[in-house]
Amino acid sequence: MKKRMALFIWGFAVLVAFCLNLFGLMHLIPMLITMPLLFLTIFGFIATWNRRNQFKGFYQKRMWP
Repeated sequence: MKKRMALFIWGFAVLVAFCLNLFGLMHLIPMLITMPLLFLTIFGFIATWNRRNQFKGFYQKRMWP
């Protein structure tokens, strides 16, 4: 459930960054600010989405020394 909420928040952040990037294309906000912001939000969204089904290894039972 936490992963879905994180994906929703990242998705919303991507939409906001995209709208800000459109304002940057209209020269209302500097592109130097909007382009890295859009890149970082897309990167965070993909990193969070990709981490869902990551293989964490097999469980090994440790023996006492």
